[in-house]
Amino acid sequence: MHAVASITASGMTLEELTRVLLTGSIVLLVAVAAVRLSVRSGMPSLLLYLGLGLLLGNVGGGVEFDSASITRVLGYAALVLILAEGGISTSWSNIRESIMPAALLSTLGVVVSVLVVAVAAHTLLPLSWTISLLIGAIVSSTDAAAVFAVLRNVPLPKRLSGMLEAEAGFNDAPIVILVVAFAAQGVPGGEQQTWYVLLGEAALELAGGAVVGLLVGWLGAGLLRRVASNSSALFSIGVLSLTVFAYAAGAAIHVSGFLATYLAALTLGNMSLPHRVAVQSFATATGWIAQIGLFVMLGLLAEPLRLGHQIRPAITIGLVLLLVARPLSVLVSTVWFRIGWRDQAFLSWAGLRGAVPVVLATVPLTTGTPNTEWIFDLVFVLVVVFTLVQGTTLGWVAKRLRLVEEVTTVDVDLESVPLTEIGADVLQVTIGDRSRLHGVAVFEMRLPRGANVTLIVRDGEGFVPGRHTTLRHGDQLLVVTTSRVRATTEQRLRQMSANGRLAGWT
Repeated sequence: MHAVASITASGMTLEELTRVLLTGSIVLLVAVAAVRLSVRSGMPSLLLYLGLGLLLGNVGGGVEFDSASITRVLGYAALVLILAEGGISTSWSNIRESIMPAALLSTLGVVVSVLVVAVAAHTLLPLSWTISLLIGAIVSSTDAAAVFAVLRNVPLPKRLSGMLEAEAGFNDAPIVILVVAFAAQGVPGGEQQTWYVLLGEAALELAGGAVVGLLVGWLGAGLLRRVASNSSALFSIGVLSLTVFAYAAGAAIHVSGFLATYLAALTLGNMSLPHRVAVQSFATATGWIAQIGLFVMLGLLAEPLRLGHQIRPAITIGLVLLLVARPLSVLVSTVWFRIGWRDQAFLSWAGLRGAVPVVLATVPLTTGTPNTEWIFDLVFVLVVVFTLVQGTTLGWVAKRLRLVEEVTTVDVDLESVPLTEIGADVLQVTIGDRSRLHGVAVFEMRLPRGANVTLIVRDGEGFVPGRHTTLRHGDQLLVVTTSRVRATTEQRLRQMSANGRLAGWT
C-alpha cells in the first residue's frame, strides 16, 4: 500500500503516462529487433541495450534519469526475475555433476578474485585498501543474464555449460554480501569488521538463503499441485510468484534472498509440475523484459562525458581480472576435480560481466561511501569493453579449444501435447561438421528401446527416415524418447558422434 501511495502522490498525469507508455513500447520493440542484430553480428545484446539507454538519455534523447537509489532498487528487482528465469529453465541433470566446482567458484573463487583485483587496484591505481576491496568485489561477479544468453548460442559440453549456469546462479549472493559490507566500512564512522567475522556472516547468510530457497521451492511445489489451475497462464504466475516470495522471505530474515530465489526456481523447475512449457515460456519472457529494462536504465544513468576519464583504469583492472584473477580463481576452485586445462581455459575466458557489477556500483553511492561516484563510470566502461571482447569471441575460443559439441541436443517445446503426462520428451539433434554420425544409418544408431528418430531436416527439406536412411553432416533430427531413457539416448548419441558406428563395440 505504501508503494501504491507513493506512485499516486507522484502526481503523474494522463499525458505523462501516454509519453511513458509510448517510449516504453518503442524501447521494447527496438530491443526485440536488437536480438536479431545481436545474433547476426555476434555482439552481445546487453551492449545494444546499454547503447539504447545512452541514446535515450544523456547523448541526446532527452530522458532525464540520475537516481542511483532507484537504479539499485529496480536493479535488484530485475536480478530477482533474471535469476528466477535461469533457475526455472535449468535442468538439474545438466548441472548435477557441476554443483561442487560451481559452488567453489562462487565462494572460494570469488574470494581469490576479490583479493587479486584489490591488490592490483591498491598497487597500480593506487587506492585505499577499503576502496580496492570494494572494486574487487563489484567486478568479480559473473552476470547471470550474460551467461545464460551466451549458453543459448554456443554448443558446449554439459560439464561446462552446467558449471557456468550454476556459477552464474550462485555467485550473485556472496558478491552482494561482500559489496554491501565493504561499502559500509568505507562510510566515515562505519562499523569495521575483521575478515573472519565478515566471512562468517557471509557463510550464515548463504546457508540461510539456501534453506529458505529449498523450503519455498519444495513446499510451493506441493501447494501448487493441490491448487493447480487449469489455466497455464495462472499457474505460470503462481510459480514465478513463489520465486519472488523466496527472495522477499530471505531478505526479511536477513539471509541471502538472491540465493533463495535461484534455488527455489531451480527446485520448482525440476519438480515435474504441470504446464512446464508455459511456465518456462512465461519465465523467459519476464526475464527478457527484466534484462531489457535493466540495461536500458543503466545506460540512462551513465554520463558519457565522464566515461572517458575511466578508460585507462577500467582497462587496467579488466586486464588483471581477465588474465590473472579469473584464471587463478578457476584453478584454485577446480583443481580438486581433475578438470582438464582446456575446460579451465574456457571457464577463465567465459567469466562474463554484465549488469550485476554495474548495479552493484551504485551501492556505495546509496550507502554514503564518500568519493565513490567515479566507481560507476569505471565499472560501466569495464563491462562494455570486456563484454565486447569476451562475448564476441566465446564461440571462437570454444572451437580453438576443441570444446564445441559435434552433436547437440535441445528440448523441443510442444504446447499442444501434454508430454509430461505420457512421460515423453522430444529432442532436436544437430550433427556437426566433424561428427562421426555422418554415414551412419538410422538402424546402426542402436538407440535404446523407447527412442526413435521421427524426422530429418536436410537442406531445408524434411522427411521421415527409414531404417536404412543414412545421416549426413548438417542434418537436424527430431528424436522422440520416453523420459526414462532420455539420458541414455543423449549419451548414446554423443558416443556415436565421437566414435562412429562402432561405438560401444570397441
